[in-house]
Amino acid sequence: MASDEPPPRWLPFVVLGVGLLAISFGAILARLAQGYGLPSLSIATLRLGLAALLITPIALWQSGHVLRALSRRQVLLTCGAGFFLALHFATWITSLEYTSVASSTALVTTNLLWVGIASFFLFGEKPGALMAFGIAISLSGSVLIFWSDSQSSVAGSQPLLGNFLAIVGSWCFSAYLLIGRRLRANLPLPAYVWLAYGSASLFLLFACLLNSTPLTGYSGAAYLIALGMAVGPQLLGHTSYNWSLRHVSATFIAVVTLGEPVGSAALAWLFFGESFALVQGIGFVLLLFGIYLAARGEGR
Repeated sequence: MASDEPPPRWLPFVVLGVGLLAISFGAILARLAQGYGLPSLSIATLRLGLAALLITPIALWQSGHVLRALSRRQVLLTCGAGFFLALHFATWITSLEYTSVASSTALVTTNLLWVGIASFFLFGEKPGALMAFGIAISLSGSVLIFWSDSQSSVAGSQPLLGNFLAIVGSWCFSAYLLIGRRLRANLPLPAYVWLAYGSASLFLLFACLLNSTPLTGYSGAAYLIALGMAVGPQLLGHTSYNWSLRHVSATFIAVVTLGEPVGSAALAWLFFGESFALVQGIGFVLLLFGIYLAARGEGR
């Protein structure tokens, strides 16, 4: 009975904050793995595959009875969520080969816009005035970050390709959030996470086989980084989003993801020397302020 009681009102916001901090390391670790020779598709496959393996004992222990009783519709929806999650990581991690961390993360987190539009048309969800204002402020900050970064010399040799791949990744993550919201209403977190991450890793493994992308033969440091991505950004970061889907709206979670460019850009400056201009700094402030406003709107 206790597990059916709603959590304290503040808890989902704290969980999302911890998840945002963990997920901000995703781009940094992906860049480091690419530096050790891991192809982007291999990075995505190892990240999700290792995460699925690590959570398997918990999923079978806590939710084995639920997994055995899955309906055909639930299995198909979960596979759909895994498919879009696989596409999200394949396109987004590849985008880091062509554009800067700031541009890639700013564009991939525009899923707020797509989730808000889809939630309105599919579910009839109309955000309140304060949340809508927070969305607008956050998006304006994201646009400033992208514009400023596109004018700098930090961007890669093919920034337009990288930016396009990041946007495609955003569309895919939006679909993943919307499908997951429906599934999480009736599935416990360990079962959903195991199914989503596991099916996504299988889709990526199939893509590696088709593309002749190897998963073996790399250095121990490369595999340690991949393991760090599975434990940190994936299990701690994304799982916090999945847990929160049952307690806050998908639109608000999309707003929270807009904080990722702030953390990732700061870490990129620390590890790779990717500095940011004054306009980008203003964009980061707008992002955080928009998230705060959206949190107030969600709390009401």
